[in-house]
Amino acid sequence: MNHGRVNRKIWNKPIRLFFIYSFFMLALIIWFGYLSLSPKILGKDMSAFAQTRNTVRKTLKASRGTIYDFEGNALARNVSSYTVIAYLDGKKTDNYVEDTKKTAEALAPVLDVKANYLEDLLNKGKEKNKYQIELGKAGKGITELKKEEIEALDLKGIDFIESSKRFYPNGNFASYVIGYAKEKEVSTYVEETESEETSIEITGELGVEDQYNDLLKGKDGYLEYQQDRFGYKIQGTKEYNEPATNGYDIYLTLDSSIQRFIESEVEKVKKKYKPEWMQIAVMDAKTGAILGSGSTPSFDPNLRNITNYESPLVTYTYEPGSTMKIYTYLCAMDNGKYNGSEKFKSGQIKIGDDTIKDWNKYGWGNITFDKGFEYSSNVGITNLIQRYLNREQLKSCFSKYGFGKKTGIEIAREQTGELNFKYAVEVANAGFGQGLTTTAIQQLQAASLLANNGKMVKPYIISKIINPNTNDTYYEATTKLSKQIVQTESVDKVKELMHNVVFGTDPGTTGKSYKIDGIDLIAKTGTAQIYNSNGGGYLLGDNNYIFSFVGMYPKDDPAVIIYTAMKRPKKDTNKGLIQATKNVIMSIAKYRNFYEESSKEQEKKSVVLSSYINQNTKEVVNKLKKQDIDVITLGSGDRIVKQYPAQDIKVLAHDKVFLLTNQNDYKMPSLIGYSRSEVLALASLLNVKVEIEGNGLVVEQSIEKDDLLSNKATIKVKLAS
Repeated sequence: MNHGRVNRKIWNKPIRLFFIYSFFMLALIIWFGYLSLSPKILGKDMSAFAQTRNTVRKTLKASRGTIYDFEGNALARNVSSYTVIAYLDGKKTDNYVEDTKKTAEALAPVLDVKANYLEDLLNKGKEKNKYQIELGKAGKGITELKKEEIEALDLKGIDFIESSKRFYPNGNFASYVIGYAKEKEVSTYVEETESEETSIEITGELGVEDQYNDLLKGKDGYLEYQQDRFGYKIQGTKEYNEPATNGYDIYLTLDSSIQRFIESEVEKVKKKYKPEWMQIAVMDAKTGAILGSGSTPSFDPNLRNITNYESPLVTYTYEPGSTMKIYTYLCAMDNGKYNGSEKFKSGQIKIGDDTIKDWNKYGWGNITFDKGFEYSSNVGITNLIQRYLNREQLKSCFSKYGFGKKTGIEIAREQTGELNFKYAVEVANAGFGQGLTTTAIQQLQAASLLANNGKMVKPYIISKIINPNTNDTYYEATTKLSKQIVQTESVDKVKELMHNVVFGTDPGTTGKSYKIDGIDLIAKTGTAQIYNSNGGGYLLGDNNYIFSFVGMYPKDDPAVIIYTAMKRPKKDTNKGLIQATKNVIMSIAKYRNFYEESSKEQEKKSVVLSSYINQNTKEVVNKLKKQDIDVITLGSGDRIVKQYPAQDIKVLAHDKVFLLTNQNDYKMPSLIGYSRSEVLALASLLNVKVEIEGNGLVVEQSIEKDDLLSNKATIKVKLAS
């Protein structure tokens, strides 16, 4: 009996196992049936998944557009940069770092780091059995030149990863106009693979780089194909190729030569007078093209050492001071009531409980309104408004002249300024530039009324935009001139008064410090008090002012308008502004041939070049050297085949003349001390590529003096002030 019971217990276990097994088999059959028949599994389209399970998708990166000056010199462009890496695992490759100490000592001076720092990096990488490592911050973002230096060391196990970065060849140069762009990590959802791809994208964050980011950045393409389990493309399958669309190229109106004049003077003032800020801007009087704009503080977009994100040209708003007297006088004249010979008592005048004073609080006695402009009399402006104008008329004139509204220039965050004056004393103050605010770009635009016989030109900074994919012009700027705003007679009279501001000889004449012999300049100066935002009223003290200047030349047909302003220099009041402004005016005048040189001695030193093509090399060289010309002969041939400058160009003593001979054994001359234009001329004659970094004069060259050149060579030079 007991044996029977035991047997039944033994057979119960297999029965339970059988039922469990049957249950799982049934579940598995149902699951396979679901997989076979259902179009979606866990919300995923199985047909699409099957098609993409072996799909490879590679992004084809678009190149960001280049920003040029108006002559086509690159101001912002993409360049290849490199990250230095070291292979450490000898089991996976024969090319690996064996001697960490030797490698570190060789690399340290090139990367400008300590050798023991690099050695520690390499040793720690080996201890952790890493296949490869990066060599820290010093090894990231290195240039092509630095890469070539490292390659010349011929170090085992050292390699490079190439990437693209934004490069600004001139460094701190029109920084607030150009702006900057930097690398950002961007995640993109790819629908086909239902996943996110992470990539590095260069994005603009200030200036033109930001304002035109969508045009500059272009559009990435992609390459998509099917691969087998070994990673090879499957023959006969479709390949999808969407080419990358490169970003558009933008040409600015900036003239790099004028910009360099500005940057040089701003830097001098910054070092010597240490103002809170300073700016210099130059505009083509006839077209409205901004030829240059520089300021301090500024920044190098390669370093992004930014202390202020606002553009001084369009974003700074401040009380402009006496430059507004130009437009108060214009308004009075245009209302047909101005009499320049009529007199008023200078010194001070009461308006209600307020007293308005001249900068010379004792005045100059009874003077005419014409003299009042020359002396920059605040009392004269007050009398002018009381006799000839009212609040509505003055505000209407200022508005017509572009104040209180945006100019529409292509720079982000342009401000309008304010024309909020109501009471009698506020109207008088507004007439001489206090109690209202303007921007530098508004001052340039309003001044264009005088250069265009009463019509105002719209300022602009973008010359043209080119689609490099098709070479089509996407946009090209045109001059936008307003209707007649001011009568020609009024313009002529104000220009005469502005001429007297500079060339007047009376003790009260305010602009005679700006007089430059040989330059027919007309101008108006400004000295504005600074509102005390902490305690109300205005700041006291000799240097607590915004000093400004607006001028143009030549007088009868102005071609260039210049506006300069400086806030709170640490010493010598407006001396720094005067020096910088005059130097920029003189440099532009010589550059644009506005300077009237009367010296016969200077004329003797000039030479008009003939055509030297096919002439004997030695004879031409001897002839030019006798005329004190610096002759650079390229090649040892006996005949000249090319020359620079060309025939009929006037050069001065000690200028360079390049002569290319009929023997192509061209040797590299020393470029030290050459200007940018001289380097470009040489490269053009030799038909070689040139890469220029920085601004100023050549201090370094990649090809040594007397080395033989070929037309495949690339000359790399570094300029510095």
